[in-house]
Formats: sequence, C-alpha cells, structure tokens
Amino acid sequence: MSTAGGSAWSPLRHGPFALLWTASLISNTGSWMHDLAAGWFMATLDSTPYMVALVQAATTLPVCLLAFPAGTLADRMDKRRLLLLDQCAMMLLAALLGILTLSGVAGEATLLVVTFGLGICTAIMSPTWQAIIPRLVPQAELQPAVALHAVGINISRAIGPAIAGLIIVALGVAWPFLINAVSFLVVIAALWAWKPAASPPPKAAPVSFSKALREGLSHAAGNQALKNTLARSVLFYVFGSCYWALLPLIAREQLHGDSRLFGILVGCIGVGAVAGALVLPRLRARLGLDRVLVLGTVGTAAAMTGFALFHLQVAGVLAALLAGASWIASLSSLNVAAQLAVPDWVRARGMALYTTVFYGCLALGSLMWGQVATHLALTPALLLAATGALLGLAASRGLPLKTAKTTT
Repeated sequence: MSTAGGSAWSPLRHGPFALLWTASLISNTGSWMHDLAAGWFMATLDSTPYMVALVQAATTLPVCLLAFPAGTLADRMDKRRLLLLDQCAMMLLAALLGILTLSGVAGEATLLVVTFGLGICTAIMSPTWQAIIPRLVPQAELQPAVALHAVGINISRAIGPAIAGLIIVALGVAWPFLINAVSFLVVIAALWAWKPAASPPPKAAPVSFSKALREGLSHAAGNQALKNTLARSVLFYVFGSCYWALLPLIAREQLHGDSRLFGILVGCIGVGAVAGALVLPRLRARLGLDRVLVLGTVGTAAAMTGFALFHLQVAGVLAALLAGASWIASLSSLNVAAQLAVPDWVRARGMALYTTVFYGCLALGSLMWGQVATHLALTPALLLAATGALLGLAASRGLPLKTAKTTT
C-alpha cells in the first residue's frame, strides 16, 4: 500500500512521529477499553436502551459543542503544553472513575458526569493533536501521516475492546478504567520527551476569536461543496450512530452474550475498519468518493439489518466486520470531501465544523435511537435506522461530494 508522498508506513521513519504515534496507539487502546467498560457498566446499572445510549451521547456531545472553539484555542496556545494539561486531566478523570467503581460507590450519575468530562477533554485534544502532525513529518509525507493516524485509531479499536471484555470477566468492570488512566502516562511521557522546533512568528496579528468564528461560518454559508458534505454527513451519521449506541444491548439481548462478546463485537468493527482502510485508496481511485460513500452506507444498513434479524453470535461477528469496513468507507469519504471543499486559509475552521456535525449526529442520534429502542425494542430500532440510511442515500443524490479533480 502506498500513498502520495511516500509509503503508508514511511512517517514512522521520523523519530518524533514514531514516538507520539506509538504513545497514541497505547493510549487509544486504553480509551477503547474504557469506552467498552463504560457502556457495559451502564448496561449493568440500568439496562434501558435510553440510559445505555446516554453513555455514547455523554462522550460525543461535548465534542460537538466545543470542537469549533477548541480549534481556535489550539491555534492560540502552545500545543504541546495544552496537550500535556489535557492528558493529565483525562488521566485523573479515568482514575477517579476507576477508584469510585472499585469501591462500589459509582452509579449512573457518576459514570455520565465523568464520561462528559472526558468528552470535554477529547474536544480539546482532537484538533490540537491533528494540528501537531505537520510538525512531526516533512510536508511530502503529511498525507500518509494523517492516514497512519487513522489506522492507529482503528488498530486500537480492534484490540482494546477485546482485552477489556476479558478483563471485566476476570477482574471486574473497574479495572479497564484504571488501566486507561495508566495509559495516559505513556502519552504524557512522550509529549514531555518531544522537543518541537520553535514555530515561526505569525505574519500578521491574529484576528479576535469572535471575528475568526464569524469568518469561518460566513465562508461555510457560501461554500456549496462544504454544505453538500455536511448534509451528506448528517444523512449518514444520524442513522449510522444507531448500532454504536445500542451495541452493548445487541451483545447482551440480541446475541445473548456477556462483556467478552461485547468486546469481540467492537474489536471486529475495528478489524473490519483496518481491513477496509487498506483497500480504500484503490477503491476510491476506481470508484470516486460518491460511490464509495454509497457502498459504505449500503454496507452499514446491511450490518444493522444483520444485528436486528440474526441472533446467532457468529452472525453478529460477521455483521460487526461488515459494519467496521462500511463505517471507515463512509467516514473516510466524507472526511476527504470536507478537506477538499475548504481552502487553506479556513481549513481548520472548516474541519472543525465537520467535526461538530460528526459528533453532533453521534450524540443526538444516540439519544434518538435510545428512545426508539426503549419504546419499540431493539429490532425495530435497528431496522428503522437501516431503512433511514437507505432513504437518506436516495435523498442525497442531488448533493455531490467534491473530488480531487474539481479542486481549485
């Protein structure tokens, strides 16, 4: 596999990138362990679909609300220092939840409050971490570095939940939270060891926060390609969020499994995403962004239908593999389209707006599908989401994505 500007793995030849990528891989593994444990913990405290889906909403809603201002904050502060403070806060929050759970005093409110706090930290971390990648590799290797960052996230998604499921069975639900807290020490140490070169002084005085915000929104309002991408994102993520929000209950009630099966399902989604990521460049070159998004949406609808109708565990595993490959196909297509839709001078704000829509759809979709499943049960909710995804695909035919050939 190769990409423009070098092979897919070439950024690892650069020491700073290799250091932070490896640390991020370890920390993300801990975070996926934490996410699985949080979903399972809520399912044991209150198994109503709405409460289980609320965990996903508490994770994503802060990012939706804060991604745009967090991107501006990252541009105005020393990024290494901001990341160090952010990682320390996440470590303390994860440790607090682990200790409270181990002592038997953590309940639904504690879980949701700490999860919301970690979501705030994620809102700060995400744009800041993406902003430091260009400082870790030469410009010619930026594209494979960004792709490798996504691959690392999906590798951790493949292994973290499976490990967490085993640990919950062997030691209890508190231990993934505590292990996640320890994993942040790896990133803190890596950031401390990294000594970035001084940034060049700005060529002009920066505009005020409010003016920068207005400029970004004004540009987005007049950018048809970006508006198409955001609309397509809403039509996919609102429905695709359904199985993410309800996966603990799919494992427990549809497939009659325990936390190990839940971990296996999330791990299979990660495996499917990694496998899909390896073939995506060739597929995208042959079919284009629009058709790859169509395939991803149809595959996601098929996976949710499989979760709804087939209650054998092996069928759930196959559906999870399909869900992962389809998710990365859709997410990657929409992300690339958003990158192509915005010029350099407003790229960070344009991508922050895309991130806001992405996490907003996950948060609101989680709440919505939790309510639907509570009132109608899991199977109708999954089938409605699958149908909605296909109807959204039909409705988006007049909203083409921007492609590299039309980039100016």
